[in-house]
Amino acid sequence: MKDLSRRQLLRGAALTGTGLLAAACAMPGGAAGTPKPAMTGAISATNPLGIDETGPLEIVIFDGGFGDAYATEIHEPMFLSRHPKVRLKHVSTKEISGTLQPRFVGGDPPEVINNDGAQALDLAALVQGGQAQDLTPLLEAPSWDDPGKKVREVLLPAAIEAGSFDGKPYSLPYVFMIFGFWYSGKLFAEKGWKPATTWDEFLTLCGEIKKAGIAPFAYAGKYPGYVWEAILTMAVKHGGLDVMRNVDNLEDGAWKVDALRKAATAFGELHAKGYLLQGTEGLNHTESQTRQNGYEVAVIPNGSWLENEQKKVAPADFGYAMSPVPALEAAEALPNTALHAMPGAGFLVASRSKNPQAGMEYLRTMVSSEGAGKYSGLVSTLTTVRDAVLPADARPGLKSAAAALSAAGTGLVNWRVHEWYKEIATELDAATGRLMTGGITADQWAERLQRKADAVKKDSSIKKFSR
Repeated sequence: MKDLSRRQLLRGAALTGTGLLAAACAMPGGAAGTPKPAMTGAISATNPLGIDETGPLEIVIFDGGFGDAYATEIHEPMFLSRHPKVRLKHVSTKEISGTLQPRFVGGDPPEVINNDGAQALDLAALVQGGQAQDLTPLLEAPSWDDPGKKVREVLLPAAIEAGSFDGKPYSLPYVFMIFGFWYSGKLFAEKGWKPATTWDEFLTLCGEIKKAGIAPFAYAGKYPGYVWEAILTMAVKHGGLDVMRNVDNLEDGAWKVDALRKAATAFGELHAKGYLLQGTEGLNHTESQTRQNGYEVAVIPNGSWLENEQKKVAPADFGYAMSPVPALEAAEALPNTALHAMPGAGFLVASRSKNPQAGMEYLRTMVSSEGAGKYSGLVSTLTTVRDAVLPADARPGLKSAAAALSAAGTGLVNWRVHEWYKEIATELDAATGRLMTGGITADQWAERLQRKADAVKKDSSIKKFSR
């Protein structure tokens, strides 16, 4: 998996990329114009959404950090066990947008899309163009396991909120991604190091690590989302949830508050003190992870997909473990156990596909207790399903993430600004890259982002969202 998800609004500009998709969405009478009548079947206890039992179901999976075996080995067989005559087609690709944009334009999108990765489709544009299915019927349907429970009752509320636009659900985030500082449990145990809870403790730990001949910290320099995620987390822990809400809501001066400037200053110290792995700014995500596997660097900021992504290349006894981003100070607005926990790996149903009801039924399969539990065991990550039980043989990184989530309780941090406004996400990448190499100060970082947020706020062509 690359950096954080950033699916954004169309701007009605040149007819290329998402602009081409947007044009087709809005084209009166065009290929992607008036939706065709959906294929339907008889509603029953085993078919509560009334799918066409002999119709098509095409599923497109992003072949990234989680692979696609969970679909072919778990969810698709489960679906076919109840709907054996549905004509199921499986596709996996690393290029979701490049593969599917022409199909949306041509009026022939697949039913289910795992909209993930660096080349994900612009979800907000799909919503605005009427191309994404309103998933309310799915959420109101009985759950796969218990007809007495609706699907919405088996999902974490954060997942429903994260997949909603203007109060309507259009995406089902399936993975509950836990972000933090990742390290080798084996290395830390051998060296007698303990994860830091405050930034001062972390700087002291960095000094000890450097003395041992290991670089204390690295990140994917080519994808600064990994590190600005940590900066924003630290700022919200320090200043409270309003820091996050005001940034998302484009409030005046939101980026220039003390909490954000202090957090940016703290991370800028890593370069100034020589605690970054040499050449960090040129690394991609897999390169930074490989350097950690070789014990060249001790700590990297990353998410809970890391263990699965590295399972074929990390040392067998590496012992992945994670800790929350350290608190700026001992006394914070949120407890030092607070985490950035983000529903991700979104699944959407194309409203103008041949059989959208079957697409929603497939998602109903996925959020079953069996479907979610087996998924966690296979790809070593948590899901947004409430009662999915971790397998007994869960790997150490998964156990560590689950323990961190449990310790965090209600202290969970998330933001939407990077999903809602691509211009701000792009500026976050650029400004943070400069901050982490000493090219700009924390004040300049905040000023750049505030200017961009102000420009987005004033641009009447950009649809605004709020929380």
